[in-house]
Amino acid sequence: MTIATGPIAQVCWVVDDIEAAEEFHREQLGTGAWTRMPDVRFGPEDATYRGEPADFTAHVSLGYAGDLQLELIQPVTGRSIYTEFLSGTPSGGLHHVCFETDDLAAAVARAEQAGIEVVMRGTMGGGLMSFAYVDGARWGAPYVELVELTDDIRAFFAGIKGSSGNG
Repeated sequence: MTIATGPIAQVCWVVDDIEAAEEFHREQLGTGAWTRMPDVRFGPEDATYRGEPADFTAHVSLGYAGDLQLELIQPVTGRSIYTEFLSGTPSGGLHHVCFETDDLAAAVARAEQAGIEVVMRGTMGGGLMSFAYVDGARWGAPYVELVELTDDIRAFFAGIKGSSGNG
């Protein structure tokens, strides 16, 4: 039984300086323009971290390499898997691979049945996107993110892809 049934939607780095990371990816990896969303807040009504209500803010930047979405996250305030990651990797690094799923609740249930810890979960944009991060140790990665997207967030991502020069 697999926990992820959809395509790889994204690769993400958690960084200590989002502006420097955007520039590095642009210069060294040939990514197009980045779309930065500063101060994205997740409150206790939106997210949990290690089973407790979460309250944190992060800068998020999205870009594309071909059809693959790239994400940069810089934690700003509060405790999250992003601050946890930076405490062990101070300058940041590859944080997660994200798989899209049509049924996040079922994917999370499969992860839990397989004994894979669900570390953080929540929603963004008033329900435009639901997500769960599971421990990625079995795959040699810090985390694997599972997401369920609405058509509205898909359209938003398509606009970002188009403005990045990869549309």
